[in-house]
Amino acid sequence: MKTIINIQLLQASIATLLTLTFLLHTLISGTPLTHLFLLDNLAISLSFAWCLLVSIIYYFCTRPRPVLLLDYTCFKPDFDRMLSLESCEYFVRRTRRINMISEEFMRGIYRKSGVGEQTYGPNFLFQSYADANLQSAVDEAEEGMFAAVGSLLDKTRIDPEQIDIVIVACGSFALAPSLSSMIVNHFKLRPDVKTFNLSGMGCSSGVMSVDMAAKLLNCSRRIRYALIVVTENISLNWYFGNDRSMLVTNCIFRVGCAAAMITNDPSRRGEAKLELISSLRTHHGADDSAYAAAFQQEDEAGNPGVSLKKDLIRVAGLGLREHIRSLAPKVLPVSELISYAYSVVLSAVSGGESKPTVPDFTTAFDHFCIHTGGKAVIQQVARVLRLGDDVTEPARMCLHRFGNTSSSLVFYELAYFEAKQRVKKGEKMWMLAYGTGFKVCSVVWKSLKDSRKDDGNPWNDCIHRYPLKNW
Repeated sequence: MKTIINIQLLQASIATLLTLTFLLHTLISGTPLTHLFLLDNLAISLSFAWCLLVSIIYYFCTRPRPVLLLDYTCFKPDFDRMLSLESCEYFVRRTRRINMISEEFMRGIYRKSGVGEQTYGPNFLFQSYADANLQSAVDEAEEGMFAAVGSLLDKTRIDPEQIDIVIVACGSFALAPSLSSMIVNHFKLRPDVKTFNLSGMGCSSGVMSVDMAAKLLNCSRRIRYALIVVTENISLNWYFGNDRSMLVTNCIFRVGCAAAMITNDPSRRGEAKLELISSLRTHHGADDSAYAAAFQQEDEAGNPGVSLKKDLIRVAGLGLREHIRSLAPKVLPVSELISYAYSVVLSAVSGGESKPTVPDFTTAFDHFCIHTGGKAVIQQVARVLRLGDDVTEPARMCLHRFGNTSSSLVFYELAYFEAKQRVKKGEKMWMLAYGTGFKVCSVVWKSLKDSRKDDGNPWNDCIHRYPLKNW
């Protein structure tokens, strides 16, 4: 990437040097600009033509290509995999590995979580044996990924051999061969396809995958299509102990997977849904409390699980404030930036008595896909950004219908907007997600067409029931 940037800077320097040389020659010789193209000024005319040619070639060779979301799909498990509170309680009692106090705690968390009765669980929860093994996790990964990618290839009419890059993100499950290798093998991709696996990054890895794909597409003109697959795996990450900080994940995390096709081919612009405008990633792992806010570990009895500390909501709020300080200058209109700068100056002059105002991000974005990590997380984002219930509606409804599907959650929210047909051509959308580490990630899209009904939308059978009046 740095080599490519250096070559582009060298090209720009050469073109600039030639142009300046031409102008300097013109000024020294005293030749009027109106005489530049006369036959008796052949040397100057050729110099001008050469500079113009180099500049045109440089422009067309180095101008950034648009990064387009051609299409995406969200995996929807079968009806018999719905994980209601009753079925969840039945499984917990059947395992006999969680005591009654912990069971009551889980019931209370579930009822306050904002998660509904029609989310989906992994297959092992519904089978006769009360535990998962490696094959259970592999089956869960294959089911979601193969269904989502297969549907996406059908929708985009992309031949698997056209795919140049495969990025697979799964926060807490890695195996050998890798998840990306499973996709390469199943769909018979080219031998020279570039594959990447993101792990341990939690719910932010879906947004991070888009950012990574965009940077890779900008590295080479020969790379055209990047396949993104974002999923999570619950089978080997269901917690069977009694540590309350780890039991929370059993209550909110559910099965989900999404696949997206990203391209820099301008000829596909008419078919694409969204164009990437901006992306930003901020990492707060240097702070110990942020690093340990969501942590995979073993409890005292040796049971593995992901511990969600009580400090998580505070960390999320601080991380978001730092993130929007970097994002605001890139996306906010000038009037809003001036207003925010004035409030900062006023706060400094008053010695802190007057607090800086929070920028109004609704002036920059028409739609928000907010991280659906849980009810408290959504409320914290709304509190920090001062967003109303109408703005957070997609996040709240997505949490209710599908639960926390981790890295794929922003695509389920995007599907909610499309099912409601709310997105219009030219409107901007902000995708915001948190991840373990602790990190905050954003991507900003511009819609290239009005949203319309899609046969593969996971909300089709229930969108008429949303939004819920009481959530």
